[in-house]
Amino acid sequence: MKNLEQYEKVREVPFTKQDLIDFEDQIVSLWENGKIKAPVHLSNGNEEPLIEIFSRIDYNDYVFSTWRSHYHALLHGLPTDWIESEILKGKSISLCNLDHNFYSSAIVTGILPIALGTAIGLKRQGSKQKVWCLIGDMTFETGIFYEVHKYARNFDLPLYFVVEDNKVSTQTPTKATWNKIKDIPDDVVHYKYKSKYPHYGTGKWVVF
Repeated sequence: MKNLEQYEKVREVPFTKQDLIDFEDQIVSLWENGKIKAPVHLSNGNEEPLIEIFSRIDYNDYVFSTWRSHYHALLHGLPTDWIESEILKGKSISLCNLDHNFYSSAIVTGILPIALGTAIGLKRQGSKQKVWCLIGDMTFETGIFYEVHKYARNFDLPLYFVVEDNKVSTQTPTKATWNKIKDIPDDVVHYKYKSKYPHYGTGKWVVF
């Protein structure tokens, strides 16, 4: 996993790979039985990297996630029952919990400016909290990521980026979408994984 070693472990993660898979299998069962009436985005395939990453993230830190946020929410300490309840309400792609400093957005790049503003505020307050922004390889290729990353580094903000690379931008191969994948900055954590699920739901991959 590129560039993770620069961050020290701050806690033991109380979830195993199987714990995460079991939770997601429960969500799959609810979805396939018609209990969830909204899109569900699943994270199968990246359990081990996320467990390692979240051992570096303090519970008091801020975590900004995308529409694929179930594992992030679990690993950041949000109650399992609460997460499942929100997913049943149709909020799989917009899990937010202010008590746990956890935010997610279904909008591509939607979390980036908010995470940047949070990091600015924490620095002005003299806080020791960090802001972690977990994004996909599609978001990583956008101009707004470049701008947010550059601003955060130029002003030495406590904002850290993790790229979860499943090689697709929605359902189109990322390389085909952007032609050339840009280099990974030295301060960005990057890893690749392959999920057995499509962009959302539990059916089969269809690549356009």
